[in-house]
Amino acid sequence: MIRTLKFLLSIQLKRSKGIQQVDGFTLIELLVGMILAFLIITPLLGFMVNILDTDRKEQAKANSEQEIQASLDYIARDLQQAIYIYDATGIACLTGTTDTNTPNTCPNASTNQLPSPTATDRVPVLVFWKRELVSQAITITGTQKDDTFVYSLVAYYLIKDSSTTWSNAARIARWQIKDGVADPGGQACTGYTGKYVTDSNNKYCPSPGFALFKLDGAGTITQKMNAWTKATASYTADTTVLVDFIDQTKTDDASNPAPTAVCSLTSVPASFSVPASFNTRDTAKMTSFYACVDRVNTTAQVFLRGNALARIQNDNLNYKDSSKTYFPNASIRVQGRGYLFTK
Repeated sequence: MIRTLKFLLSIQLKRSKGIQQVDGFTLIELLVGMILAFLIITPLLGFMVNILDTDRKEQAKANSEQEIQASLDYIARDLQQAIYIYDATGIACLTGTTDTNTPNTCPNASTNQLPSPTATDRVPVLVFWKRELVSQAITITGTQKDDTFVYSLVAYYLIKDSSTTWSNAARIARWQIKDGVADPGGQACTGYTGKYVTDSNNKYCPSPGFALFKLDGAGTITQKMNAWTKATASYTADTTVLVDFIDQTKTDDASNPAPTAVCSLTSVPASFSVPASFNTRDTAKMTSFYACVDRVNTTAQVFLRGNALARIQNDNLNYKDSSKTYFPNASIRVQGRGYLFTK
């Protein structure tokens, strides 16, 4: 028994000595380990940060591409209902300015017929008349109703201001006024002598300020459409933003000017819907939203260029050739399905 206890005690003493002889890391070993870890982890962290930043930019670019295409599709559907599209000269007439591209006499050269006549932070790019469907507006018998069409004036604006609601880039907004649904036995609407379909919310009344174009009398259709004058009532229709994050780079920027606007329509090689007389406005110097208009064939080619960088940073937003992949662009050509005819 004593021998056994001595044997076990000797084994335990040996194990205790073995544990006591285990040495830790020296200070030099710790420093070397830390340096090696730093040299390995730092590049990995930089690599991961670069991947995350690239992914963020690619996501911003993808979002811009999707929004640009969706906006073009919306404008295309709108233009398909057009019966008349104003070219640069026509817009100059409606805005009370003089278009130096094409010599033309505007009957209302001193009067702006479009909204926000004194605003200098926006410019009308695409203005047209269209026939708009109004569903279930006319009563046939009892509860049976039928659809009808009314004329409406639509304007798309390029806007760049200091609003904190929107991005530091430009944006596109849509404005519209339309005629009412006539009904000889209906209700009267404020500012108009005719009768219109009765509705408690007056939704079938003409938009305040609306007046239908006049095609009677002497002159061409172009002259008559350029002579359109709004009603006496003030506009109440507001512009609705269609898309934000549109490139705000101007053509006169010294270091990185915006790309030049080019028309591929052979019938209008140099006619843009942004009149030359608007060149005093910054928005008229931007080529991120413009349209080449063939008013004879009711056709427009619309160009859009977004700014994905404005989604992820607040400065250095101007267009550069080195970063043009973050300025997605697209275009579409649309012909209106309607037309105007006078004897």
